[in-house]
Parts: sequence; structure tokens; C-alpha cells
Amino acid sequence: MYGELIARHSKPQLVKFYTALVEQGGKMKKAILATKVGMTQIFAEDGSLIPVTVLEAGPCVVTQIKTVENDGYSAVQVGFGDKKEKIINKDKAGKKEIVHRHGATKAEMGHFKKAGVSAKRYVREFKFENADEYALAQEIKADIFATGDKVDATAISKGKGFQGAIKRHGQSRGPMAHGSKYHRHAGSNGACSSPSRVFKGKRMPGHMGCVTITVKNLEVVRIDADKNLLLVKGAVPGAKKALVTIKETTKAEA
Repeated sequence: MYGELIARHSKPQLVKFYTALVEQGGKMKKAILATKVGMTQIFAEDGSLIPVTVLEAGPCVVTQIKTVENDGYSAVQVGFGDKKEKIINKDKAGKKEIVHRHGATKAEMGHFKKAGVSAKRYVREFKFENADEYALAQEIKADIFATGDKVDATAISKGKGFQGAIKRHGQSRGPMAHGSKYHRHAGSNGACSSPSRVFKGKRMPGHMGCVTITVKNLEVVRIDADKNLLLVKGAVPGAKKALVTIKETTKAEA
């Protein structure tokens, strides 16, 4: 895919960017699952103030190792966050009583027992370059990263519901004076005579937020391995307690 993009673009910066992606593709060695604690600020050694996002990263456990021979590709499946088992009881009349309705099912429990770990709430897969070096039930902690590392953070953004064009797309409003009849609506949707239709992609009011967003090239400022905390410079998408996937960055410096 990237080879076609390199051939298509003549700009040196784009060629350098896509070439770096090709060279770096499939070379991810570090990744972890985390939950967002919140934002704060810390002081660097030179006295500068750094805004950071606090992430509770891990501990994650390896629940499955996928190989080329069995699965057609190499990857490591990891679990994060404990989860209770779903229990279904029946009384003498045959009436079902479900305990921990959102707990792990029998199939899931079998999968986790095979790996020798407890049931996990979140299960994700990482295509590590060194996947064969991992073992079942192995723990992945926050200290897999080091201070100064660059990471990519992926999470589901906060849902904003149905929003207008001003908040959703940053459009400008009209005059708020008493005589104006144009305040906050989106304006014209297109000409009525020709082409007599609304073009695809027209920015209009609609559902905002609650989409997967990846913020790339964030710097790891501080690590607290004892408390499983990862402090990342800048903002990370998602609400508090949201699941965040932290990966070794793939952004190439053009």
C-alpha cells in the first residue's frame, strides 16, 4: 500500500514520510492497555511547566500467542482489568437467576483458564515484532516504556450528542443584534437551481464525538512502576476511566 503512495507522490517530504513508514512497518515492540485517570501538570528539571495526562497502565497479562503456523500471522493477545464470572442458577421450577450478568461467559472462562489467568474485562491484540519472546500469563507493566519514549494513544472520544455546525465544525455565527435573523444556523446548503442538490460531505449539524481517535507522537514524561502510572505529555482522547491503548509510535519525522 505504501509503495503505491511513494510512487504516486513526487514531493520529497511525502516520499520520505511514506518510506519511513515502510521501513518501520511491523516493528512495534512495545504496547500496553491503560485507563485514563485525568490531567494534571508537573515541573521539569529546568522549571518549565508540563501539562500531562495520567494513565493507569497495566498490569496486562498475555492471554494468547498467535503464530504463523496456527493463525497465519504473528501476534500477542493481552488482557487488562479483572472481570467476574457470569453465573446462571436454576431453581426447582426451572426459573433462571443470573449472577454477574455482564461477567465472563463459559467460553471466555475456558479461554482464560487455558492461558492460566483470571478473567479479563478488556482483551486486545498487538502485532509485536518479537511476539515469539512472550509467554502465556506473562505480565506487561508500565515500565515497558522509558522516559522520553514517543507513543501513540488511541481511545474513544467523549460523546457530545447532536450538535450544531458551529460547535461541530467550527463555523462562524451571524450577528447577534436584534435586527438579524441569522444567528447560529449553518447557512446555505447549496444552490437551488443548479445543481439542485446538496453535495456529499457538506458540513451540517449531527452527532458529535464518540469516535475512535489516535493522538500520535506523545512523549512519556514520567513513569511510576510501583503504582502502574504513565504520565504522557499533552491531552489524550476519552473520558476519565476510559480504555486507552498505548503503542510505540509509528509517526515518522518528515
